[in-house]
Amino acid sequence: MSETFTFYVQPWYRKSPYFEATKRAGCKSWGLYNHMLLPTLYDDPATEYWALVNGVTMWDVSVERCLEIVGPDAFEFTNMLTCRDLTTCVVGQCKYVLLTFRRGGIANDPVLLRLGEDRFWLALADSDASLYAKGVAACAGMDVEIHEADVSPMQVQGPRLKEVMRDLFGDDIADLRYYWSAAAEVDAIPVVVSRTGWTGEVGYEIYLRDSTRGDDLWRRVEEAGKPYGIRAIAPSEARRIEAGIFNYGSDIGPEDTPFHVTGLEKYVELEQEQDFIGREALARIAEEGVDRKLVGIEIAGDPMTDEGALNDFWPVHEPGGGRIGRVTAGAWSPRLECNIGYAWVPASHREAGTRLELSTAAGLRPAAVHQLPFVDPGKKIPVS
Repeated sequence: MSETFTFYVQPWYRKSPYFEATKRAGCKSWGLYNHMLLPTLYDDPATEYWALVNGVTMWDVSVERCLEIVGPDAFEFTNMLTCRDLTTCVVGQCKYVLLTFRRGGIANDPVLLRLGEDRFWLALADSDASLYAKGVAACAGMDVEIHEADVSPMQVQGPRLKEVMRDLFGDDIADLRYYWSAAAEVDAIPVVVSRTGWTGEVGYEIYLRDSTRGDDLWRRVEEAGKPYGIRAIAPSEARRIEAGIFNYGSDIGPEDTPFHVTGLEKYVELEQEQDFIGREALARIAEEGVDRKLVGIEIAGDPMTDEGALNDFWPVHEPGGGRIGRVTAGAWSPRLECNIGYAWVPASHREAGTRLELSTAAGLRPAAVHQLPFVDPGKKIPVS
């Protein structure tokens, strides 16, 4: 049975520049993410899901705090933090990157924006990765400056959003290629816009560069989106699971390497000439293999909404046997009309169709390993 309790907003909880706007838009609950308040619900999750999939939505995701790395050695330093080869990333391009520890574990999985030859933003997932980067810099002997930029991202997502972006910023921004970015402004509000998002739908992120203009930007996007039925929603758990997108801190963490996570293996670029933190460990793991794997699962039973929602990590068992792992995410997919999620299982159980049992407060639920992603494996939707 789910529990409710009062959550007091204390002065030391950081508020978004869009906080008052999200209240006007009908936000009903917030969570804590990167030491900041994140809107988590406006309406029924299925209603929000269909608004995202069929229309256009706007989200306050300023909790994606942007770590800025600048200086003469900024490229060399940033390239050392990630297992991706940044020599293939030109100015104006973005990349999904994995920051790695010495033993190969994932320190964070941000979107990287290359704003200049020696200037980078890392839009961080929930963690203290900024402290990790500063610690590395303190010992690296490189000429770099690292700080949190005055940047507050907003996402605009959904199949009807290109008209909204065209009305707001014109053709150059609306026609950005997938995983590219450009500086822009609207009503003298300075922003950087990227063709990225946490949904698997067509999406843009608008990075506000002046936190005093948050309400102004929100109102401007709202006005431009009115003819297209824009609505504010929270990050969609069902849609991100459909797309095979992981949540740092719940699905993956410091003890997991990219080779342990289905779909992240391709982001370990061991053939690059440059060295990076964790390279030796990841090369060894690539050779030896892994003993466990994060996989997609289809979960039988009633829709995982309200009382059936995943509020804790459910133990995973072999049918009729002992515990072998845990469920990290689960949600009802209105499109697929079934429950989907992620689970850690032994590598021997990674194959699609492998039968599992999940231990919930209401009893056992059957489940089966499912191929990732659940929807649009060729990523045709966000690229369109």
